Amino acid sequence: MSRDRSRPRRPRLDRRVLIAASLTALSLTASGCVVVHGEREVLPSATRAEAAKALTAFTTAYNKADKAYDSSLDAAHVTGALGDIDAARLKAGHTTNPAGNPAYSPLKLTAATFTIPKKAGWPRWFVAEARGNKGGSLRWLLVFTRDGLGRPWQVAYLTLVKPGSLPPIKTDGDGRAEAVPANSTGLAVAPEDLSKDYATYLKGGGKTFADGPHTSEWRAARAKNAKKPGLATQFIDQPLTEGDYAPLALRTQDGGALVFFAHRRFQKMTAAPNSSIPAQNAAVRALTTGEVKQSLTMQFMSNEVALVPAGDGQVTILSRLEGMTSAEGS
Repeated sequence: MSRDRSRPRRPRLDRRVLIAASLTALSLTASGCVVVHGEREVLPSATRAEAAKALTAFTTAYNKADKAYDSSLDAAHVTGALGDIDAARLKAGHTTNPAGNPAYSPLKLTAATFTIPKKAGWPRWFVAEARGNKGGSLRWLLVFTRDGLGRPWQVAYLTLVKPGSLPPIKTDGDGRAEAVPANSTGLAVAPEDLSKDYATYLKGGGKTFADGPHTSEWRAARAKNAKKPGLATQFIDQPLTEGDYAPLALRTQDGGALVFFAHRRFQKMTAAPNSSIPAQNAAVRALTTGEVKQSLTMQFMSNEVALVPAGDGQVTILSRLEGMTSAEGS
């Protein structure tokens, strides 16, 4: 019987190509790396092994940078609010001690637990909580983000929290958490509005936030420092909501959300005639440009973690960590 030549012949694939393709697919599956429709499917942000590896990589880089006072050594492992705080801290340290940190002591993070949400699209992210050898009994809380395959895991938020202060997080049968969208409704405050509302509260008060050291007590301290004999101090708070400063939130068991967010603030001190700005420490002087005559404007980056209830109720700021990033004298 003659062959039907009207049908196009299928090209024959080399057996070695087929084997290589099969091994590649197997490797991707075994590593937990999913590339097909990863932007649309709801997937765990990382495996626990990947999260542990990211924490180790961050700690190693952080220690190298801290020892040398060289921000280039951990720049690939930090971003967002923490990236700004860390870079300024290392810059000030290098200016005052060019040879490196004379009081260097390596950071050690142990007994780590990981909360890994399922989500679609980028960035992927997860939360690590660990016991540190610095900060006393407080627990280190770090939020790792990654904005694409092949990109490094970077810490965007870092705060220190009291043991047992975090609410129970909602998880599924596989132990994966639920990421709360920034525009989520059903909460006392949508995560995307939290930074703006916090800045508004710090300026004028209100009932959005529960009393505490990072709300009512901080406002009282500001008011006390605002007017001193011969010195006036102004405070300006600027919300941050986009890019590497976007809020990240986890669903709690009671339907609320644990939200990580950031804001930038300015503190300007102006001396009255025949008065002067108080002397600043070496770290502040290292980050100051211009000559301090009658005023000094300092810029700070602040990152917070808050408990936002479902429905109505007040937001509780659980922790806040900030650092000065620059200053200008005039």
